[in-house]
Amino acid sequence: MSKTTTAPDFLDKGLATGKIGTLAGAVLGISCVAPGYTLTTSIGLIVAAVGLKMPAIFLAGFVPMFLTAYAYRELNSRMPDCGASFTWSTRAFGPYAGWMCGWGMVMASILVLSNIASIAVGFFYLFLARLFDRPELAELGHNKVVDIVSTLTFLAVSMAVAGRGITTSRRVQYALVGFQMVVLVVFAVTALAHVGAADAPAGARIEPDWFNPFTGLTLGAFTVGVTGSIFAFWGWDTCLTLGEESKDPRRVPGRAGLLCVLSILCTYVLLSVAVLAYAGIGDSGVGLGNPANADNVFGALAEPVLGRWGGPLLLLAILASSVASLQTTFLPAARTMLAMGVYGAFPKRFAAVHPRFRVPSYGTVIAGVVTGAFYTTVTLLSEHALMDTVAALGIMICWYYGITAFACVWLLRGRRPAGPREAVLTRIFPLLGGAMLLVVFVVSVRESMDPANGSGAAIGGVGLVFFMGFGMLLLGAVLMLVMRRAHPAFFRDELPIPAEQD
Repeated sequence: MSKTTTAPDFLDKGLATGKIGTLAGAVLGISCVAPGYTLTTSIGLIVAAVGLKMPAIFLAGFVPMFLTAYAYRELNSRMPDCGASFTWSTRAFGPYAGWMCGWGMVMASILVLSNIASIAVGFFYLFLARLFDRPELAELGHNKVVDIVSTLTFLAVSMAVAGRGITTSRRVQYALVGFQMVVLVVFAVTALAHVGAADAPAGARIEPDWFNPFTGLTLGAFTVGVTGSIFAFWGWDTCLTLGEESKDPRRVPGRAGLLCVLSILCTYVLLSVAVLAYAGIGDSGVGLGNPANADNVFGALAEPVLGRWGGPLLLLAILASSVASLQTTFLPAARTMLAMGVYGAFPKRFAAVHPRFRVPSYGTVIAGVVTGAFYTTVTLLSEHALMDTVAALGIMICWYYGITAFACVWLLRGRRPAGPREAVLTRIFPLLGGAMLLVVFVVSVRESMDPANGSGAAIGGVGLVFFMGFGMLLLGAVLMLVMRRAHPAFFRDELPIPAEQD
C-alpha cells in the first residue's frame, strides 16, 4: 500500500455537495449506460460472434460487472472520491498503476463519446426522414462531411449542458431516461406479441439454450461476445464518480451503482430475447446477422415492429438515449481528470472548477475537444469506425475495472472481515470479478489483432481495434513518462489522497 501519513478523510475539490440521492444516481448511471443506444450498437457485434447465444452472453458479461460493483461499493464506502478508480488504484498500488488506471478510464470515455455522438447523428437524420417522409434525409448521416460537422455540433451542445452543473444534468436525465426505458419496454413487448401471434419474420421459438454460455461456443467467439457485452454494461460506475456530490457519499453511490447494474441486466435480457425471437439471426431482411443492420439494429426493426406511426417513436427514443448518454458521459471523464489534476497526476489546470456551476470546466472542455479530434480522425480512416470503437472499448473497460477490483482486495488484505458475508462481498467477489476481467482483457487484446474481429480495417495487417484499445494504453504509458518528468511529485508518492477509513 502506498503512503497513508496523515491524509484527510475527504478532500474538498470545489464540487457541489449533497445533490445526488440513490434514485438520481441510478438514473444518471442508466443514462450513461444508455441501453437504447448501446443495444443498437452492440447487438450486431454480439450476434456476429455468438448468434442465438446473445442472452447468454449478456448474462456472462453481467457476472464480472456485478462482482466488480461490490468492489466499487466497498472502496467508495471507505474512500469517497470523484477520481474513483484512479484514486483507489493509486492508494492500493502506487502512482504508476493509478495513473494508467485513470488514463484507461478517461480514454474509455473518449472512445464511447465519439461512438455515442455518431449514433445520435445517425438517428437524428433517420428520425427526420421518417417524420417528414423524406428518405433522402437519412442519407445525410452517411455523408462524411455532414456526419463530422453534425457530430461535433452534438458534442458541443452536450458539453455545454454538462458544464451547467450537476443539478441541470439530473433534471434533463429524468425525462430522457424515463422516455427511453418506457419505449424500449413497449418495443420488446410488442415484438414478443408479434411472435406469439405468428406474425414475425423469424418467429423463432425461445429456447433454454439461448441462456447457456457453456455450450456451442469457441473461446474466441465467447470472448469477443463477452467484450461486446461488457461494453454494453459500461457506464454504471458514473454513480461512483459522483460520490462527492451525493447526499451520503459513503452509501448512496454504491447503492445507486448496484441498482443501475441490475436494472440494465433486466432490460438487456428482455430486449435480446425479443429481437432474437422476432428477427432471428439471418443475413437478409431484418435479420440480426444482416451486415446492413449491424450498426443500427433498431433502425431496421423500428417500423416492422411498431408500425408506421410507432416506429419513429423508437427512433426518437434511441436519439434521446444517445443524447442523454452523450451528456452524462462527460461527467465521469471530467471528474477523473479533476482528481488527477488535484493530486498532481495531470497539470494543475485540470483541477479548475467553475465558480458558479461547481463542475470541472477545464476537464469537460478537454474531453469534448479530444473526442472531436479522435472521431474526425477515425471516421476519415475507417468507414465502419463504430464497430471498432465498441470492440476497443471492451479492452479499456476490462483494464481499469479489473485494476479497481484487485485494488479492493489489496487494500483490505490486512483487515479481518466481520463475518462470512463481508468476506464474500468485499474479498471473494472483487477477486473473482478482477480475475474474469483479466482473462477477457488478455484474450481480447490477442483477438483484436485480427482485422476480422472488427470492421476489417487494419494498419500494417493488424486490426484497427488493437490500435484503438491496447495501442491507447501504450500511448498512455509514454505520456505517463512525460508527466513523470514534468510533474515528479505525484510519482514520488507525495500524495494528498485521503487514506481509507473504517
